Amino acid sequence: MSIPASLVVRPVRTRRDLNRFVKLPWQIYRGNPSWVPPLIADVKKILDREKNPFFQHSQAEYYLAERDGQTVGRIAAIVNDNHNQFHHEKTGFFGFFECVNDQQVADALFDAAASWLRARGMEVMRGPMNPSTNDTIGLLLDAYDLPPVIMMTYNPPYYVDLVNRYGMTKVMDVYAYWMDATQPLPEKLIRVTEKVQKKEGLIFRSINMKDFWAEVDRIHQIYKAWSYNWGFVPMTTEEFHHLAKDLKTVVDPDLAFIAEMHGQPVGFCLTLPDFNQALHKINGRLFPFGLFKLLYYAKKIDQARVITMGVIREYQKRGIDGLFYLETYRRAVAKGYKGGEFSWVLENNVMMRRTAEMMGGRIYKTYRIYDYKL
Repeated sequence: MSIPASLVVRPVRTRRDLNRFVKLPWQIYRGNPSWVPPLIADVKKILDREKNPFFQHSQAEYYLAERDGQTVGRIAAIVNDNHNQFHHEKTGFFGFFECVNDQQVADALFDAAASWLRARGMEVMRGPMNPSTNDTIGLLLDAYDLPPVIMMTYNPPYYVDLVNRYGMTKVMDVYAYWMDATQPLPEKLIRVTEKVQKKEGLIFRSINMKDFWAEVDRIHQIYKAWSYNWGFVPMTTEEFHHLAKDLKTVVDPDLAFIAEMHGQPVGFCLTLPDFNQALHKINGRLFPFGLFKLLYYAKKIDQARVITMGVIREYQKRGIDGLFYLETYRRAVAKGYKGGEFSWVLENNVMMRRTAEMMGGRIYKTYRIYDYKL
């Protein structure tokens, strides 16, 4: 498709360019009550090649699409060297995609990302990844009337058409499960799960915030449990600590716990209060008054997201994942939460899906990751 002369796609080069890149979503989602504005400072920190340790091993180029001087789209092209080394691939990624409802604009953005990746020897373009599976991923396919929970993506329905028309194809779906905490769990399920806990001698303990960084290192070792999942990318120590530093401000130690067996950590579960319920009120800025609003509305949060859960490989397939769900359910109910999201869950993660459904969870959102051969 030929690109009209009035449409220009160019790389971000100045601070002003970056501000336009970051703030474009406010134009795209104007009037959409389901969109949750991210914190502008957080987005800039993710994109910062100097401060984000992701860029110690990877690289990216950011592009703006402009028509008649107006910003009408954005995209990032990403080469994640850790992904390619771990999976023995030459896969590039696109992310941070936002666009007006115009196929020419979308095609021009995808072309720019594909060209940049192709020039660096990549054979496939995959996404959306913002910028990797350790961050936010996927294109929302449904439930557009529902706002995203913390650290999950949102997009207009027409994005799916823009991607499909360009020629991208599905590579993987991930699911978000919803569980109503006001409904009691089946007694039989509780008995069976507790029997597993007694048999395994498993003990749950909340993370010790006074020993936070030592706990982070213990959790980093457990994190290897995810290494057999599709799309897993190992996080460096710097990346893991960078993420932990960000999460420390929002983590509730009652909802972040380690499973131990014979005194050794064998699993970890992290559930976060859904701060998107509060972020929805401050339009992306903490200052001058956003912080006070955030603190006020944070007290009204009544749902949570189970953001990560895993058991080290030698203790998998023993029913321990069900114990995590049960423990999370009990703790969340005790804190007064009315419901929560389990996300994201790979469509091919049969064991995790089965456990979520046994606990009464239902798929209520689907996100898709696409591939495009270069």
